[in-house]
Amino acid sequence: MEIEVVLDASATIGESPTWASAECALYWIDVKAPALYRYDPATGGQRCWPMPSDIGAFALASDPPGAIVALRQGVFRLDFGSGLLTRLAPPPFNPALFRFNEGICDIAGRFWVGVMFDPLDDSVTPQQSGLHSFTLHDGLRPEPDTAELHNGMAWSPDGRQFYLAHSEGQEVFTYAFDPASGRLGARNLFAQVPKALGLPDGAAVDSQGGYWCALHGGGRLRRYTATGAVDRDIALPVSQPTMCAFAGEALGMLYVTSATDKLTPEQRRREPLAGALLRLRPGERGIVRPCMVR
Repeated sequence: MEIEVVLDASATIGESPTWASAECALYWIDVKAPALYRYDPATGGQRCWPMPSDIGAFALASDPPGAIVALRQGVFRLDFGSGLLTRLAPPPFNPALFRFNEGICDIAGRFWVGVMFDPLDDSVTPQQSGLHSFTLHDGLRPEPDTAELHNGMAWSPDGRQFYLAHSEGQEVFTYAFDPASGRLGARNLFAQVPKALGLPDGAAVDSQGGYWCALHGGGRLRRYTATGAVDRDIALPVSQPTMCAFAGEALGMLYVTSATDKLTPEQRRREPLAGALLRLRPGERGIVRPCMVR
């Protein structure tokens, strides 16, 4: 399978590729060289909005055009025109210990955002923190899930099943979900990833209900069937893929972000494409992923 290098970005932690179908553009972030990017596949042009602290997730917003960005210091609204940031909510955790990590909108425009234990002082014992949802009307709401590292968020094609990885436990779960109330129901184990294959990181779902997961440290994308069976692996030219997203007019392309974080100089020499934005055609097509917070 041909894997195209879209941007040799050398991102520290490239993350959260999000296809904005109305714009035919791909948004993505670099968590640790904090910035939000907008890539235009038609022209190859890119726009950048630098952030003042780690950016763990984002969702698009309108009126005026912008984004809701989940930074280490809280949830902010970014105005695309001026670049102005306005804080909407303080962090629901100690920012010296945690930061936001990964986010996704549901069909009703709720922005679900996870948390990662990422202390500024490495000597601190690992701790867990909670999943949250956010709306412009109600702000941040705690949700009934805790982990050291939330990842792998995706929705089933009918929007009634929420996928969520606890990366430090090598597990991917599914939650029953009520789109009307926004409440999570019963949780079930969907997949267990062998530690030797890397951490379950960001994910996407295709139109057949297949769950595509980036295995961080394992240098591959793994597709699971809707029942949790391993379907196939796609080897990548980077060891630390972070997330994938279906994109393009027919959602037939898959973009993949990656990271250089924690690679040694020798590993970087062996892996010159680390941190790149990649693109491939897997054969399956994606589903429309809501990306606008309400």
